[in-house]
Amino acid sequence: MKKILNLVILIFILCSGCELKKGKEESTPLAEVNGEILTLESFRSLYTEEQWNNLSEAQKRKEIENWVNLTVLAQEADREKISEEKATKLRIDYALKKVKANALLAQRLANLTISEEEMFNYYRLHQADFNRKLMEYNIQRILCSDENTAKALLNRIKSGEYDFNQAALENSLEELKYKQGRMGFVSANGPDSLFWKAAQKLEINEPGIVTVNNKTYIIRSTEQREGKQEATFVDYRKEIYDLLLKDKKQQLYNDLVRELKMKNNNIYYYY
Repeated sequence: MKKILNLVILIFILCSGCELKKGKEESTPLAEVNGEILTLESFRSLYTEEQWNNLSEAQKRKEIENWVNLTVLAQEADREKISEEKATKLRIDYALKKVKANALLAQRLANLTISEEEMFNYYRLHQADFNRKLMEYNIQRILCSDENTAKALLNRIKSGEYDFNQAALENSLEELKYKQGRMGFVSANGPDSLFWKAAQKLEINEPGIVTVNNKTYIIRSTEQREGKQEATFVDYRKEIYDLLLKDKKQQLYNDLVRELKMKNNNIYYYY
């Protein structure tokens, strides 16, 4: 019962704006479940621009299938009158408030900026926290004929359809494929520093695409170790940006709640 209730809430959030209505702009249908249309516009609204661009076609298909499954379960909950129960209605009401609040916060967060000066000042104030050496990454790579080929192969690897080692052996266009594309450990100041820079942005075992000397590769790092080169502000730039962004988000939330509470005098606590 609890699982069904949670699914009802989730599908309510997903589908709150997905019904096609007369007089509105045409929508692009993705699926239909017992007469209920699931549209591209509603699906797209669930993601930020960055999240959407990072989704592979295989991942999108999987999420659409999950959406269809949720819709099937939610419709059954409606048939069994679960959505009419008081507890379910209260949860839906709470979930709706969360959707609205998150939309407001996302709107305010879109205006957040972090300058280079802010990041460098933070680095100077907390330099003791950044007294580390640069990591070295054990990298595998697959040389592809072009970017489109690389993207298609990357999607298959990310979806789990294709093992990276097997993909390297069967698809790479260089002799290194016979070693499953293994480059060994790569450092920031070595001849393969561009591969190191790309690997630094990825999680361990997360595949990605990099262009080096006009050639397109799929790469991943399988492990990391501490190197000998001292890190500088440039190397910590992304980490500092993420820290400052997290702090600013929390500060924005606190300030917004405080501001709105001051505007609304009709707030009472009964506990």
